[in-house]
Amino acid sequence: MPRLADILVPVEQEGSEAVVRAWLKRVGEAVAENEPVAELETDKVAVEIAAPVAGVLVEQCLAADAEAAPGAVLGRIRTSDGAPAEAQVPDSREPGPTPSLGIPGSPKTRAAAPDEERIETRLSPSVRRLIRESGLDPAGLAGSGRAGRLTRADVAAAMAAGPTAPAPGGVRIVPHDRMRRQIAEHMSRSVATAPHVTSVFEADFSAVLAHRAAQKLAGAAPPTLGAYVVLAAAQAMAAAPAINSRWYDDRLEIFDDIDVGVGVALGDKGLVVPVIRRAQLLSLAEIAEQLADLTARARAGRLRPADVQGGTFSISNHGVSGSLVAAPIIINQPQSAILGVGKLEKRV
Repeated sequence: MPRLADILVPVEQEGSEAVVRAWLKRVGEAVAENEPVAELETDKVAVEIAAPVAGVLVEQCLAADAEAAPGAVLGRIRTSDGAPAEAQVPDSREPGPTPSLGIPGSPKTRAAAPDEERIETRLSPSVRRLIRESGLDPAGLAGSGRAGRLTRADVAAAMAAGPTAPAPGGVRIVPHDRMRRQIAEHMSRSVATAPHVTSVFEADFSAVLAHRAAQKLAGAAPPTLGAYVVLAAAQAMAAAPAINSRWYDDRLEIFDDIDVGVGVALGDKGLVVPVIRRAQLLSLAEIAEQLADLTARARAGRLRPADVQGGTFSISNHGVSGSLVAAPIIINQPQSAILGVGKLEKRV
């Protein structure tokens, strides 16, 4: 007999709040077990939610851009159990294809061309809404999502790149995406929650550069400078354990394992902080391998929620933008400290 299966928001999530970024399946569409059906986004990571069973998506309980509390029901799937899927009436929160995408110069009453219908049915509701608001042609945009799917970030990037109608005075309006807004809110809370004190030190990297040069001469790929910084931070916290802690109003929680989060810039899309686990037990080569893997998956949008959870200390490499000193470096709450790394420069 057919039955209904709930699609649930993960109970454990990293970030201040989660929202439904987009639905990847429409009401009435067949889904396979473990096939992505929706995307959730926090201030730290975007993650795909997979179908727990095979069947037909019959309900979207949370619309795109709605807040998604841990454990909440996202939607429901009717399992077929060998029976043919019934035709479903689309959910009112999930509009079907519209006659026009709002492209300038196209009459809103005309029927969409076959190519437009094919493209639009592959777009999530939030992407369709953004397309209509921007007046962009989805056929001319490259998608970075799974199987080339167009995402909100792709449309936002196209809007930022122009051409757009200038506001009075030649000002170009670039709206903040949700990740940037949540990062800003998280930083503001951090400054209000915990005392911030900045200390600036210089470090001599001559030995590090000599070690990398020796690795090259031996025919090996040298670790990145970031790997050396993670290793040095882990060794420093082994000597000063109170740094490897979380701050609360009435206590510190000091951890035995040193789980180092490393900030990875995503260009205009914001910043994520994937975590290298138990860094105190890793060699330089192992740290370099994990750092390269996490950075590549972060920039490809393939991080899992577990990859950004549970950090006890963070490193922000602001030197990639050319700065020697940056302030303030905001602590990643509820951690107790953060290391900002400036650029490397030659000295006499």
